[in-house]
Amino acid sequence: MSELSSGPVAALLHAGLLVSDLARAKTFYESVLGLTLYPDRPELPYPGAWYDLGDGQQLHLMQLPNPDAGSVRPEHGGRDRHIALAVTNMAALKSRLDAAGVKYTASKSGRAAVFCRDPDANTLEFVEAN
Repeated sequence: MSELSSGPVAALLHAGLLVSDLARAKTFYESVLGLTLYPDRPELPYPGAWYDLGDGQQLHLMQLPNPDAGSVRPEHGGRDRHIALAVTNMAALKSRLDAAGVKYTASKSGRAAVFCRDPDANTLEFVEAN
């Protein structure tokens, strides 16, 4: 094991994404992606939602001003900052994205992965889990 891999960082616990309209974002993450709302989000001074991804991992949505609003994003999400989420059925995910009219692109690496953007242009990568 390398010195880096045995370092103090053990896991990614959550990723936080900025959204401009929490209701719209929740519709996407719950209805399109099928994520489960985490019920115990503490009271914070801004609107938000947390989603349980299993194994102690979460996705946090924060309705806050986006310092990058208006910036030009690369066409392919794999060339932009992104988070990667495992999926067990890529065909089912693609069907859900197609039904919702969400554009996605295949990974350029040849892996069983696709990239899409949420309503706020946050990039999401979905990798088929083995």
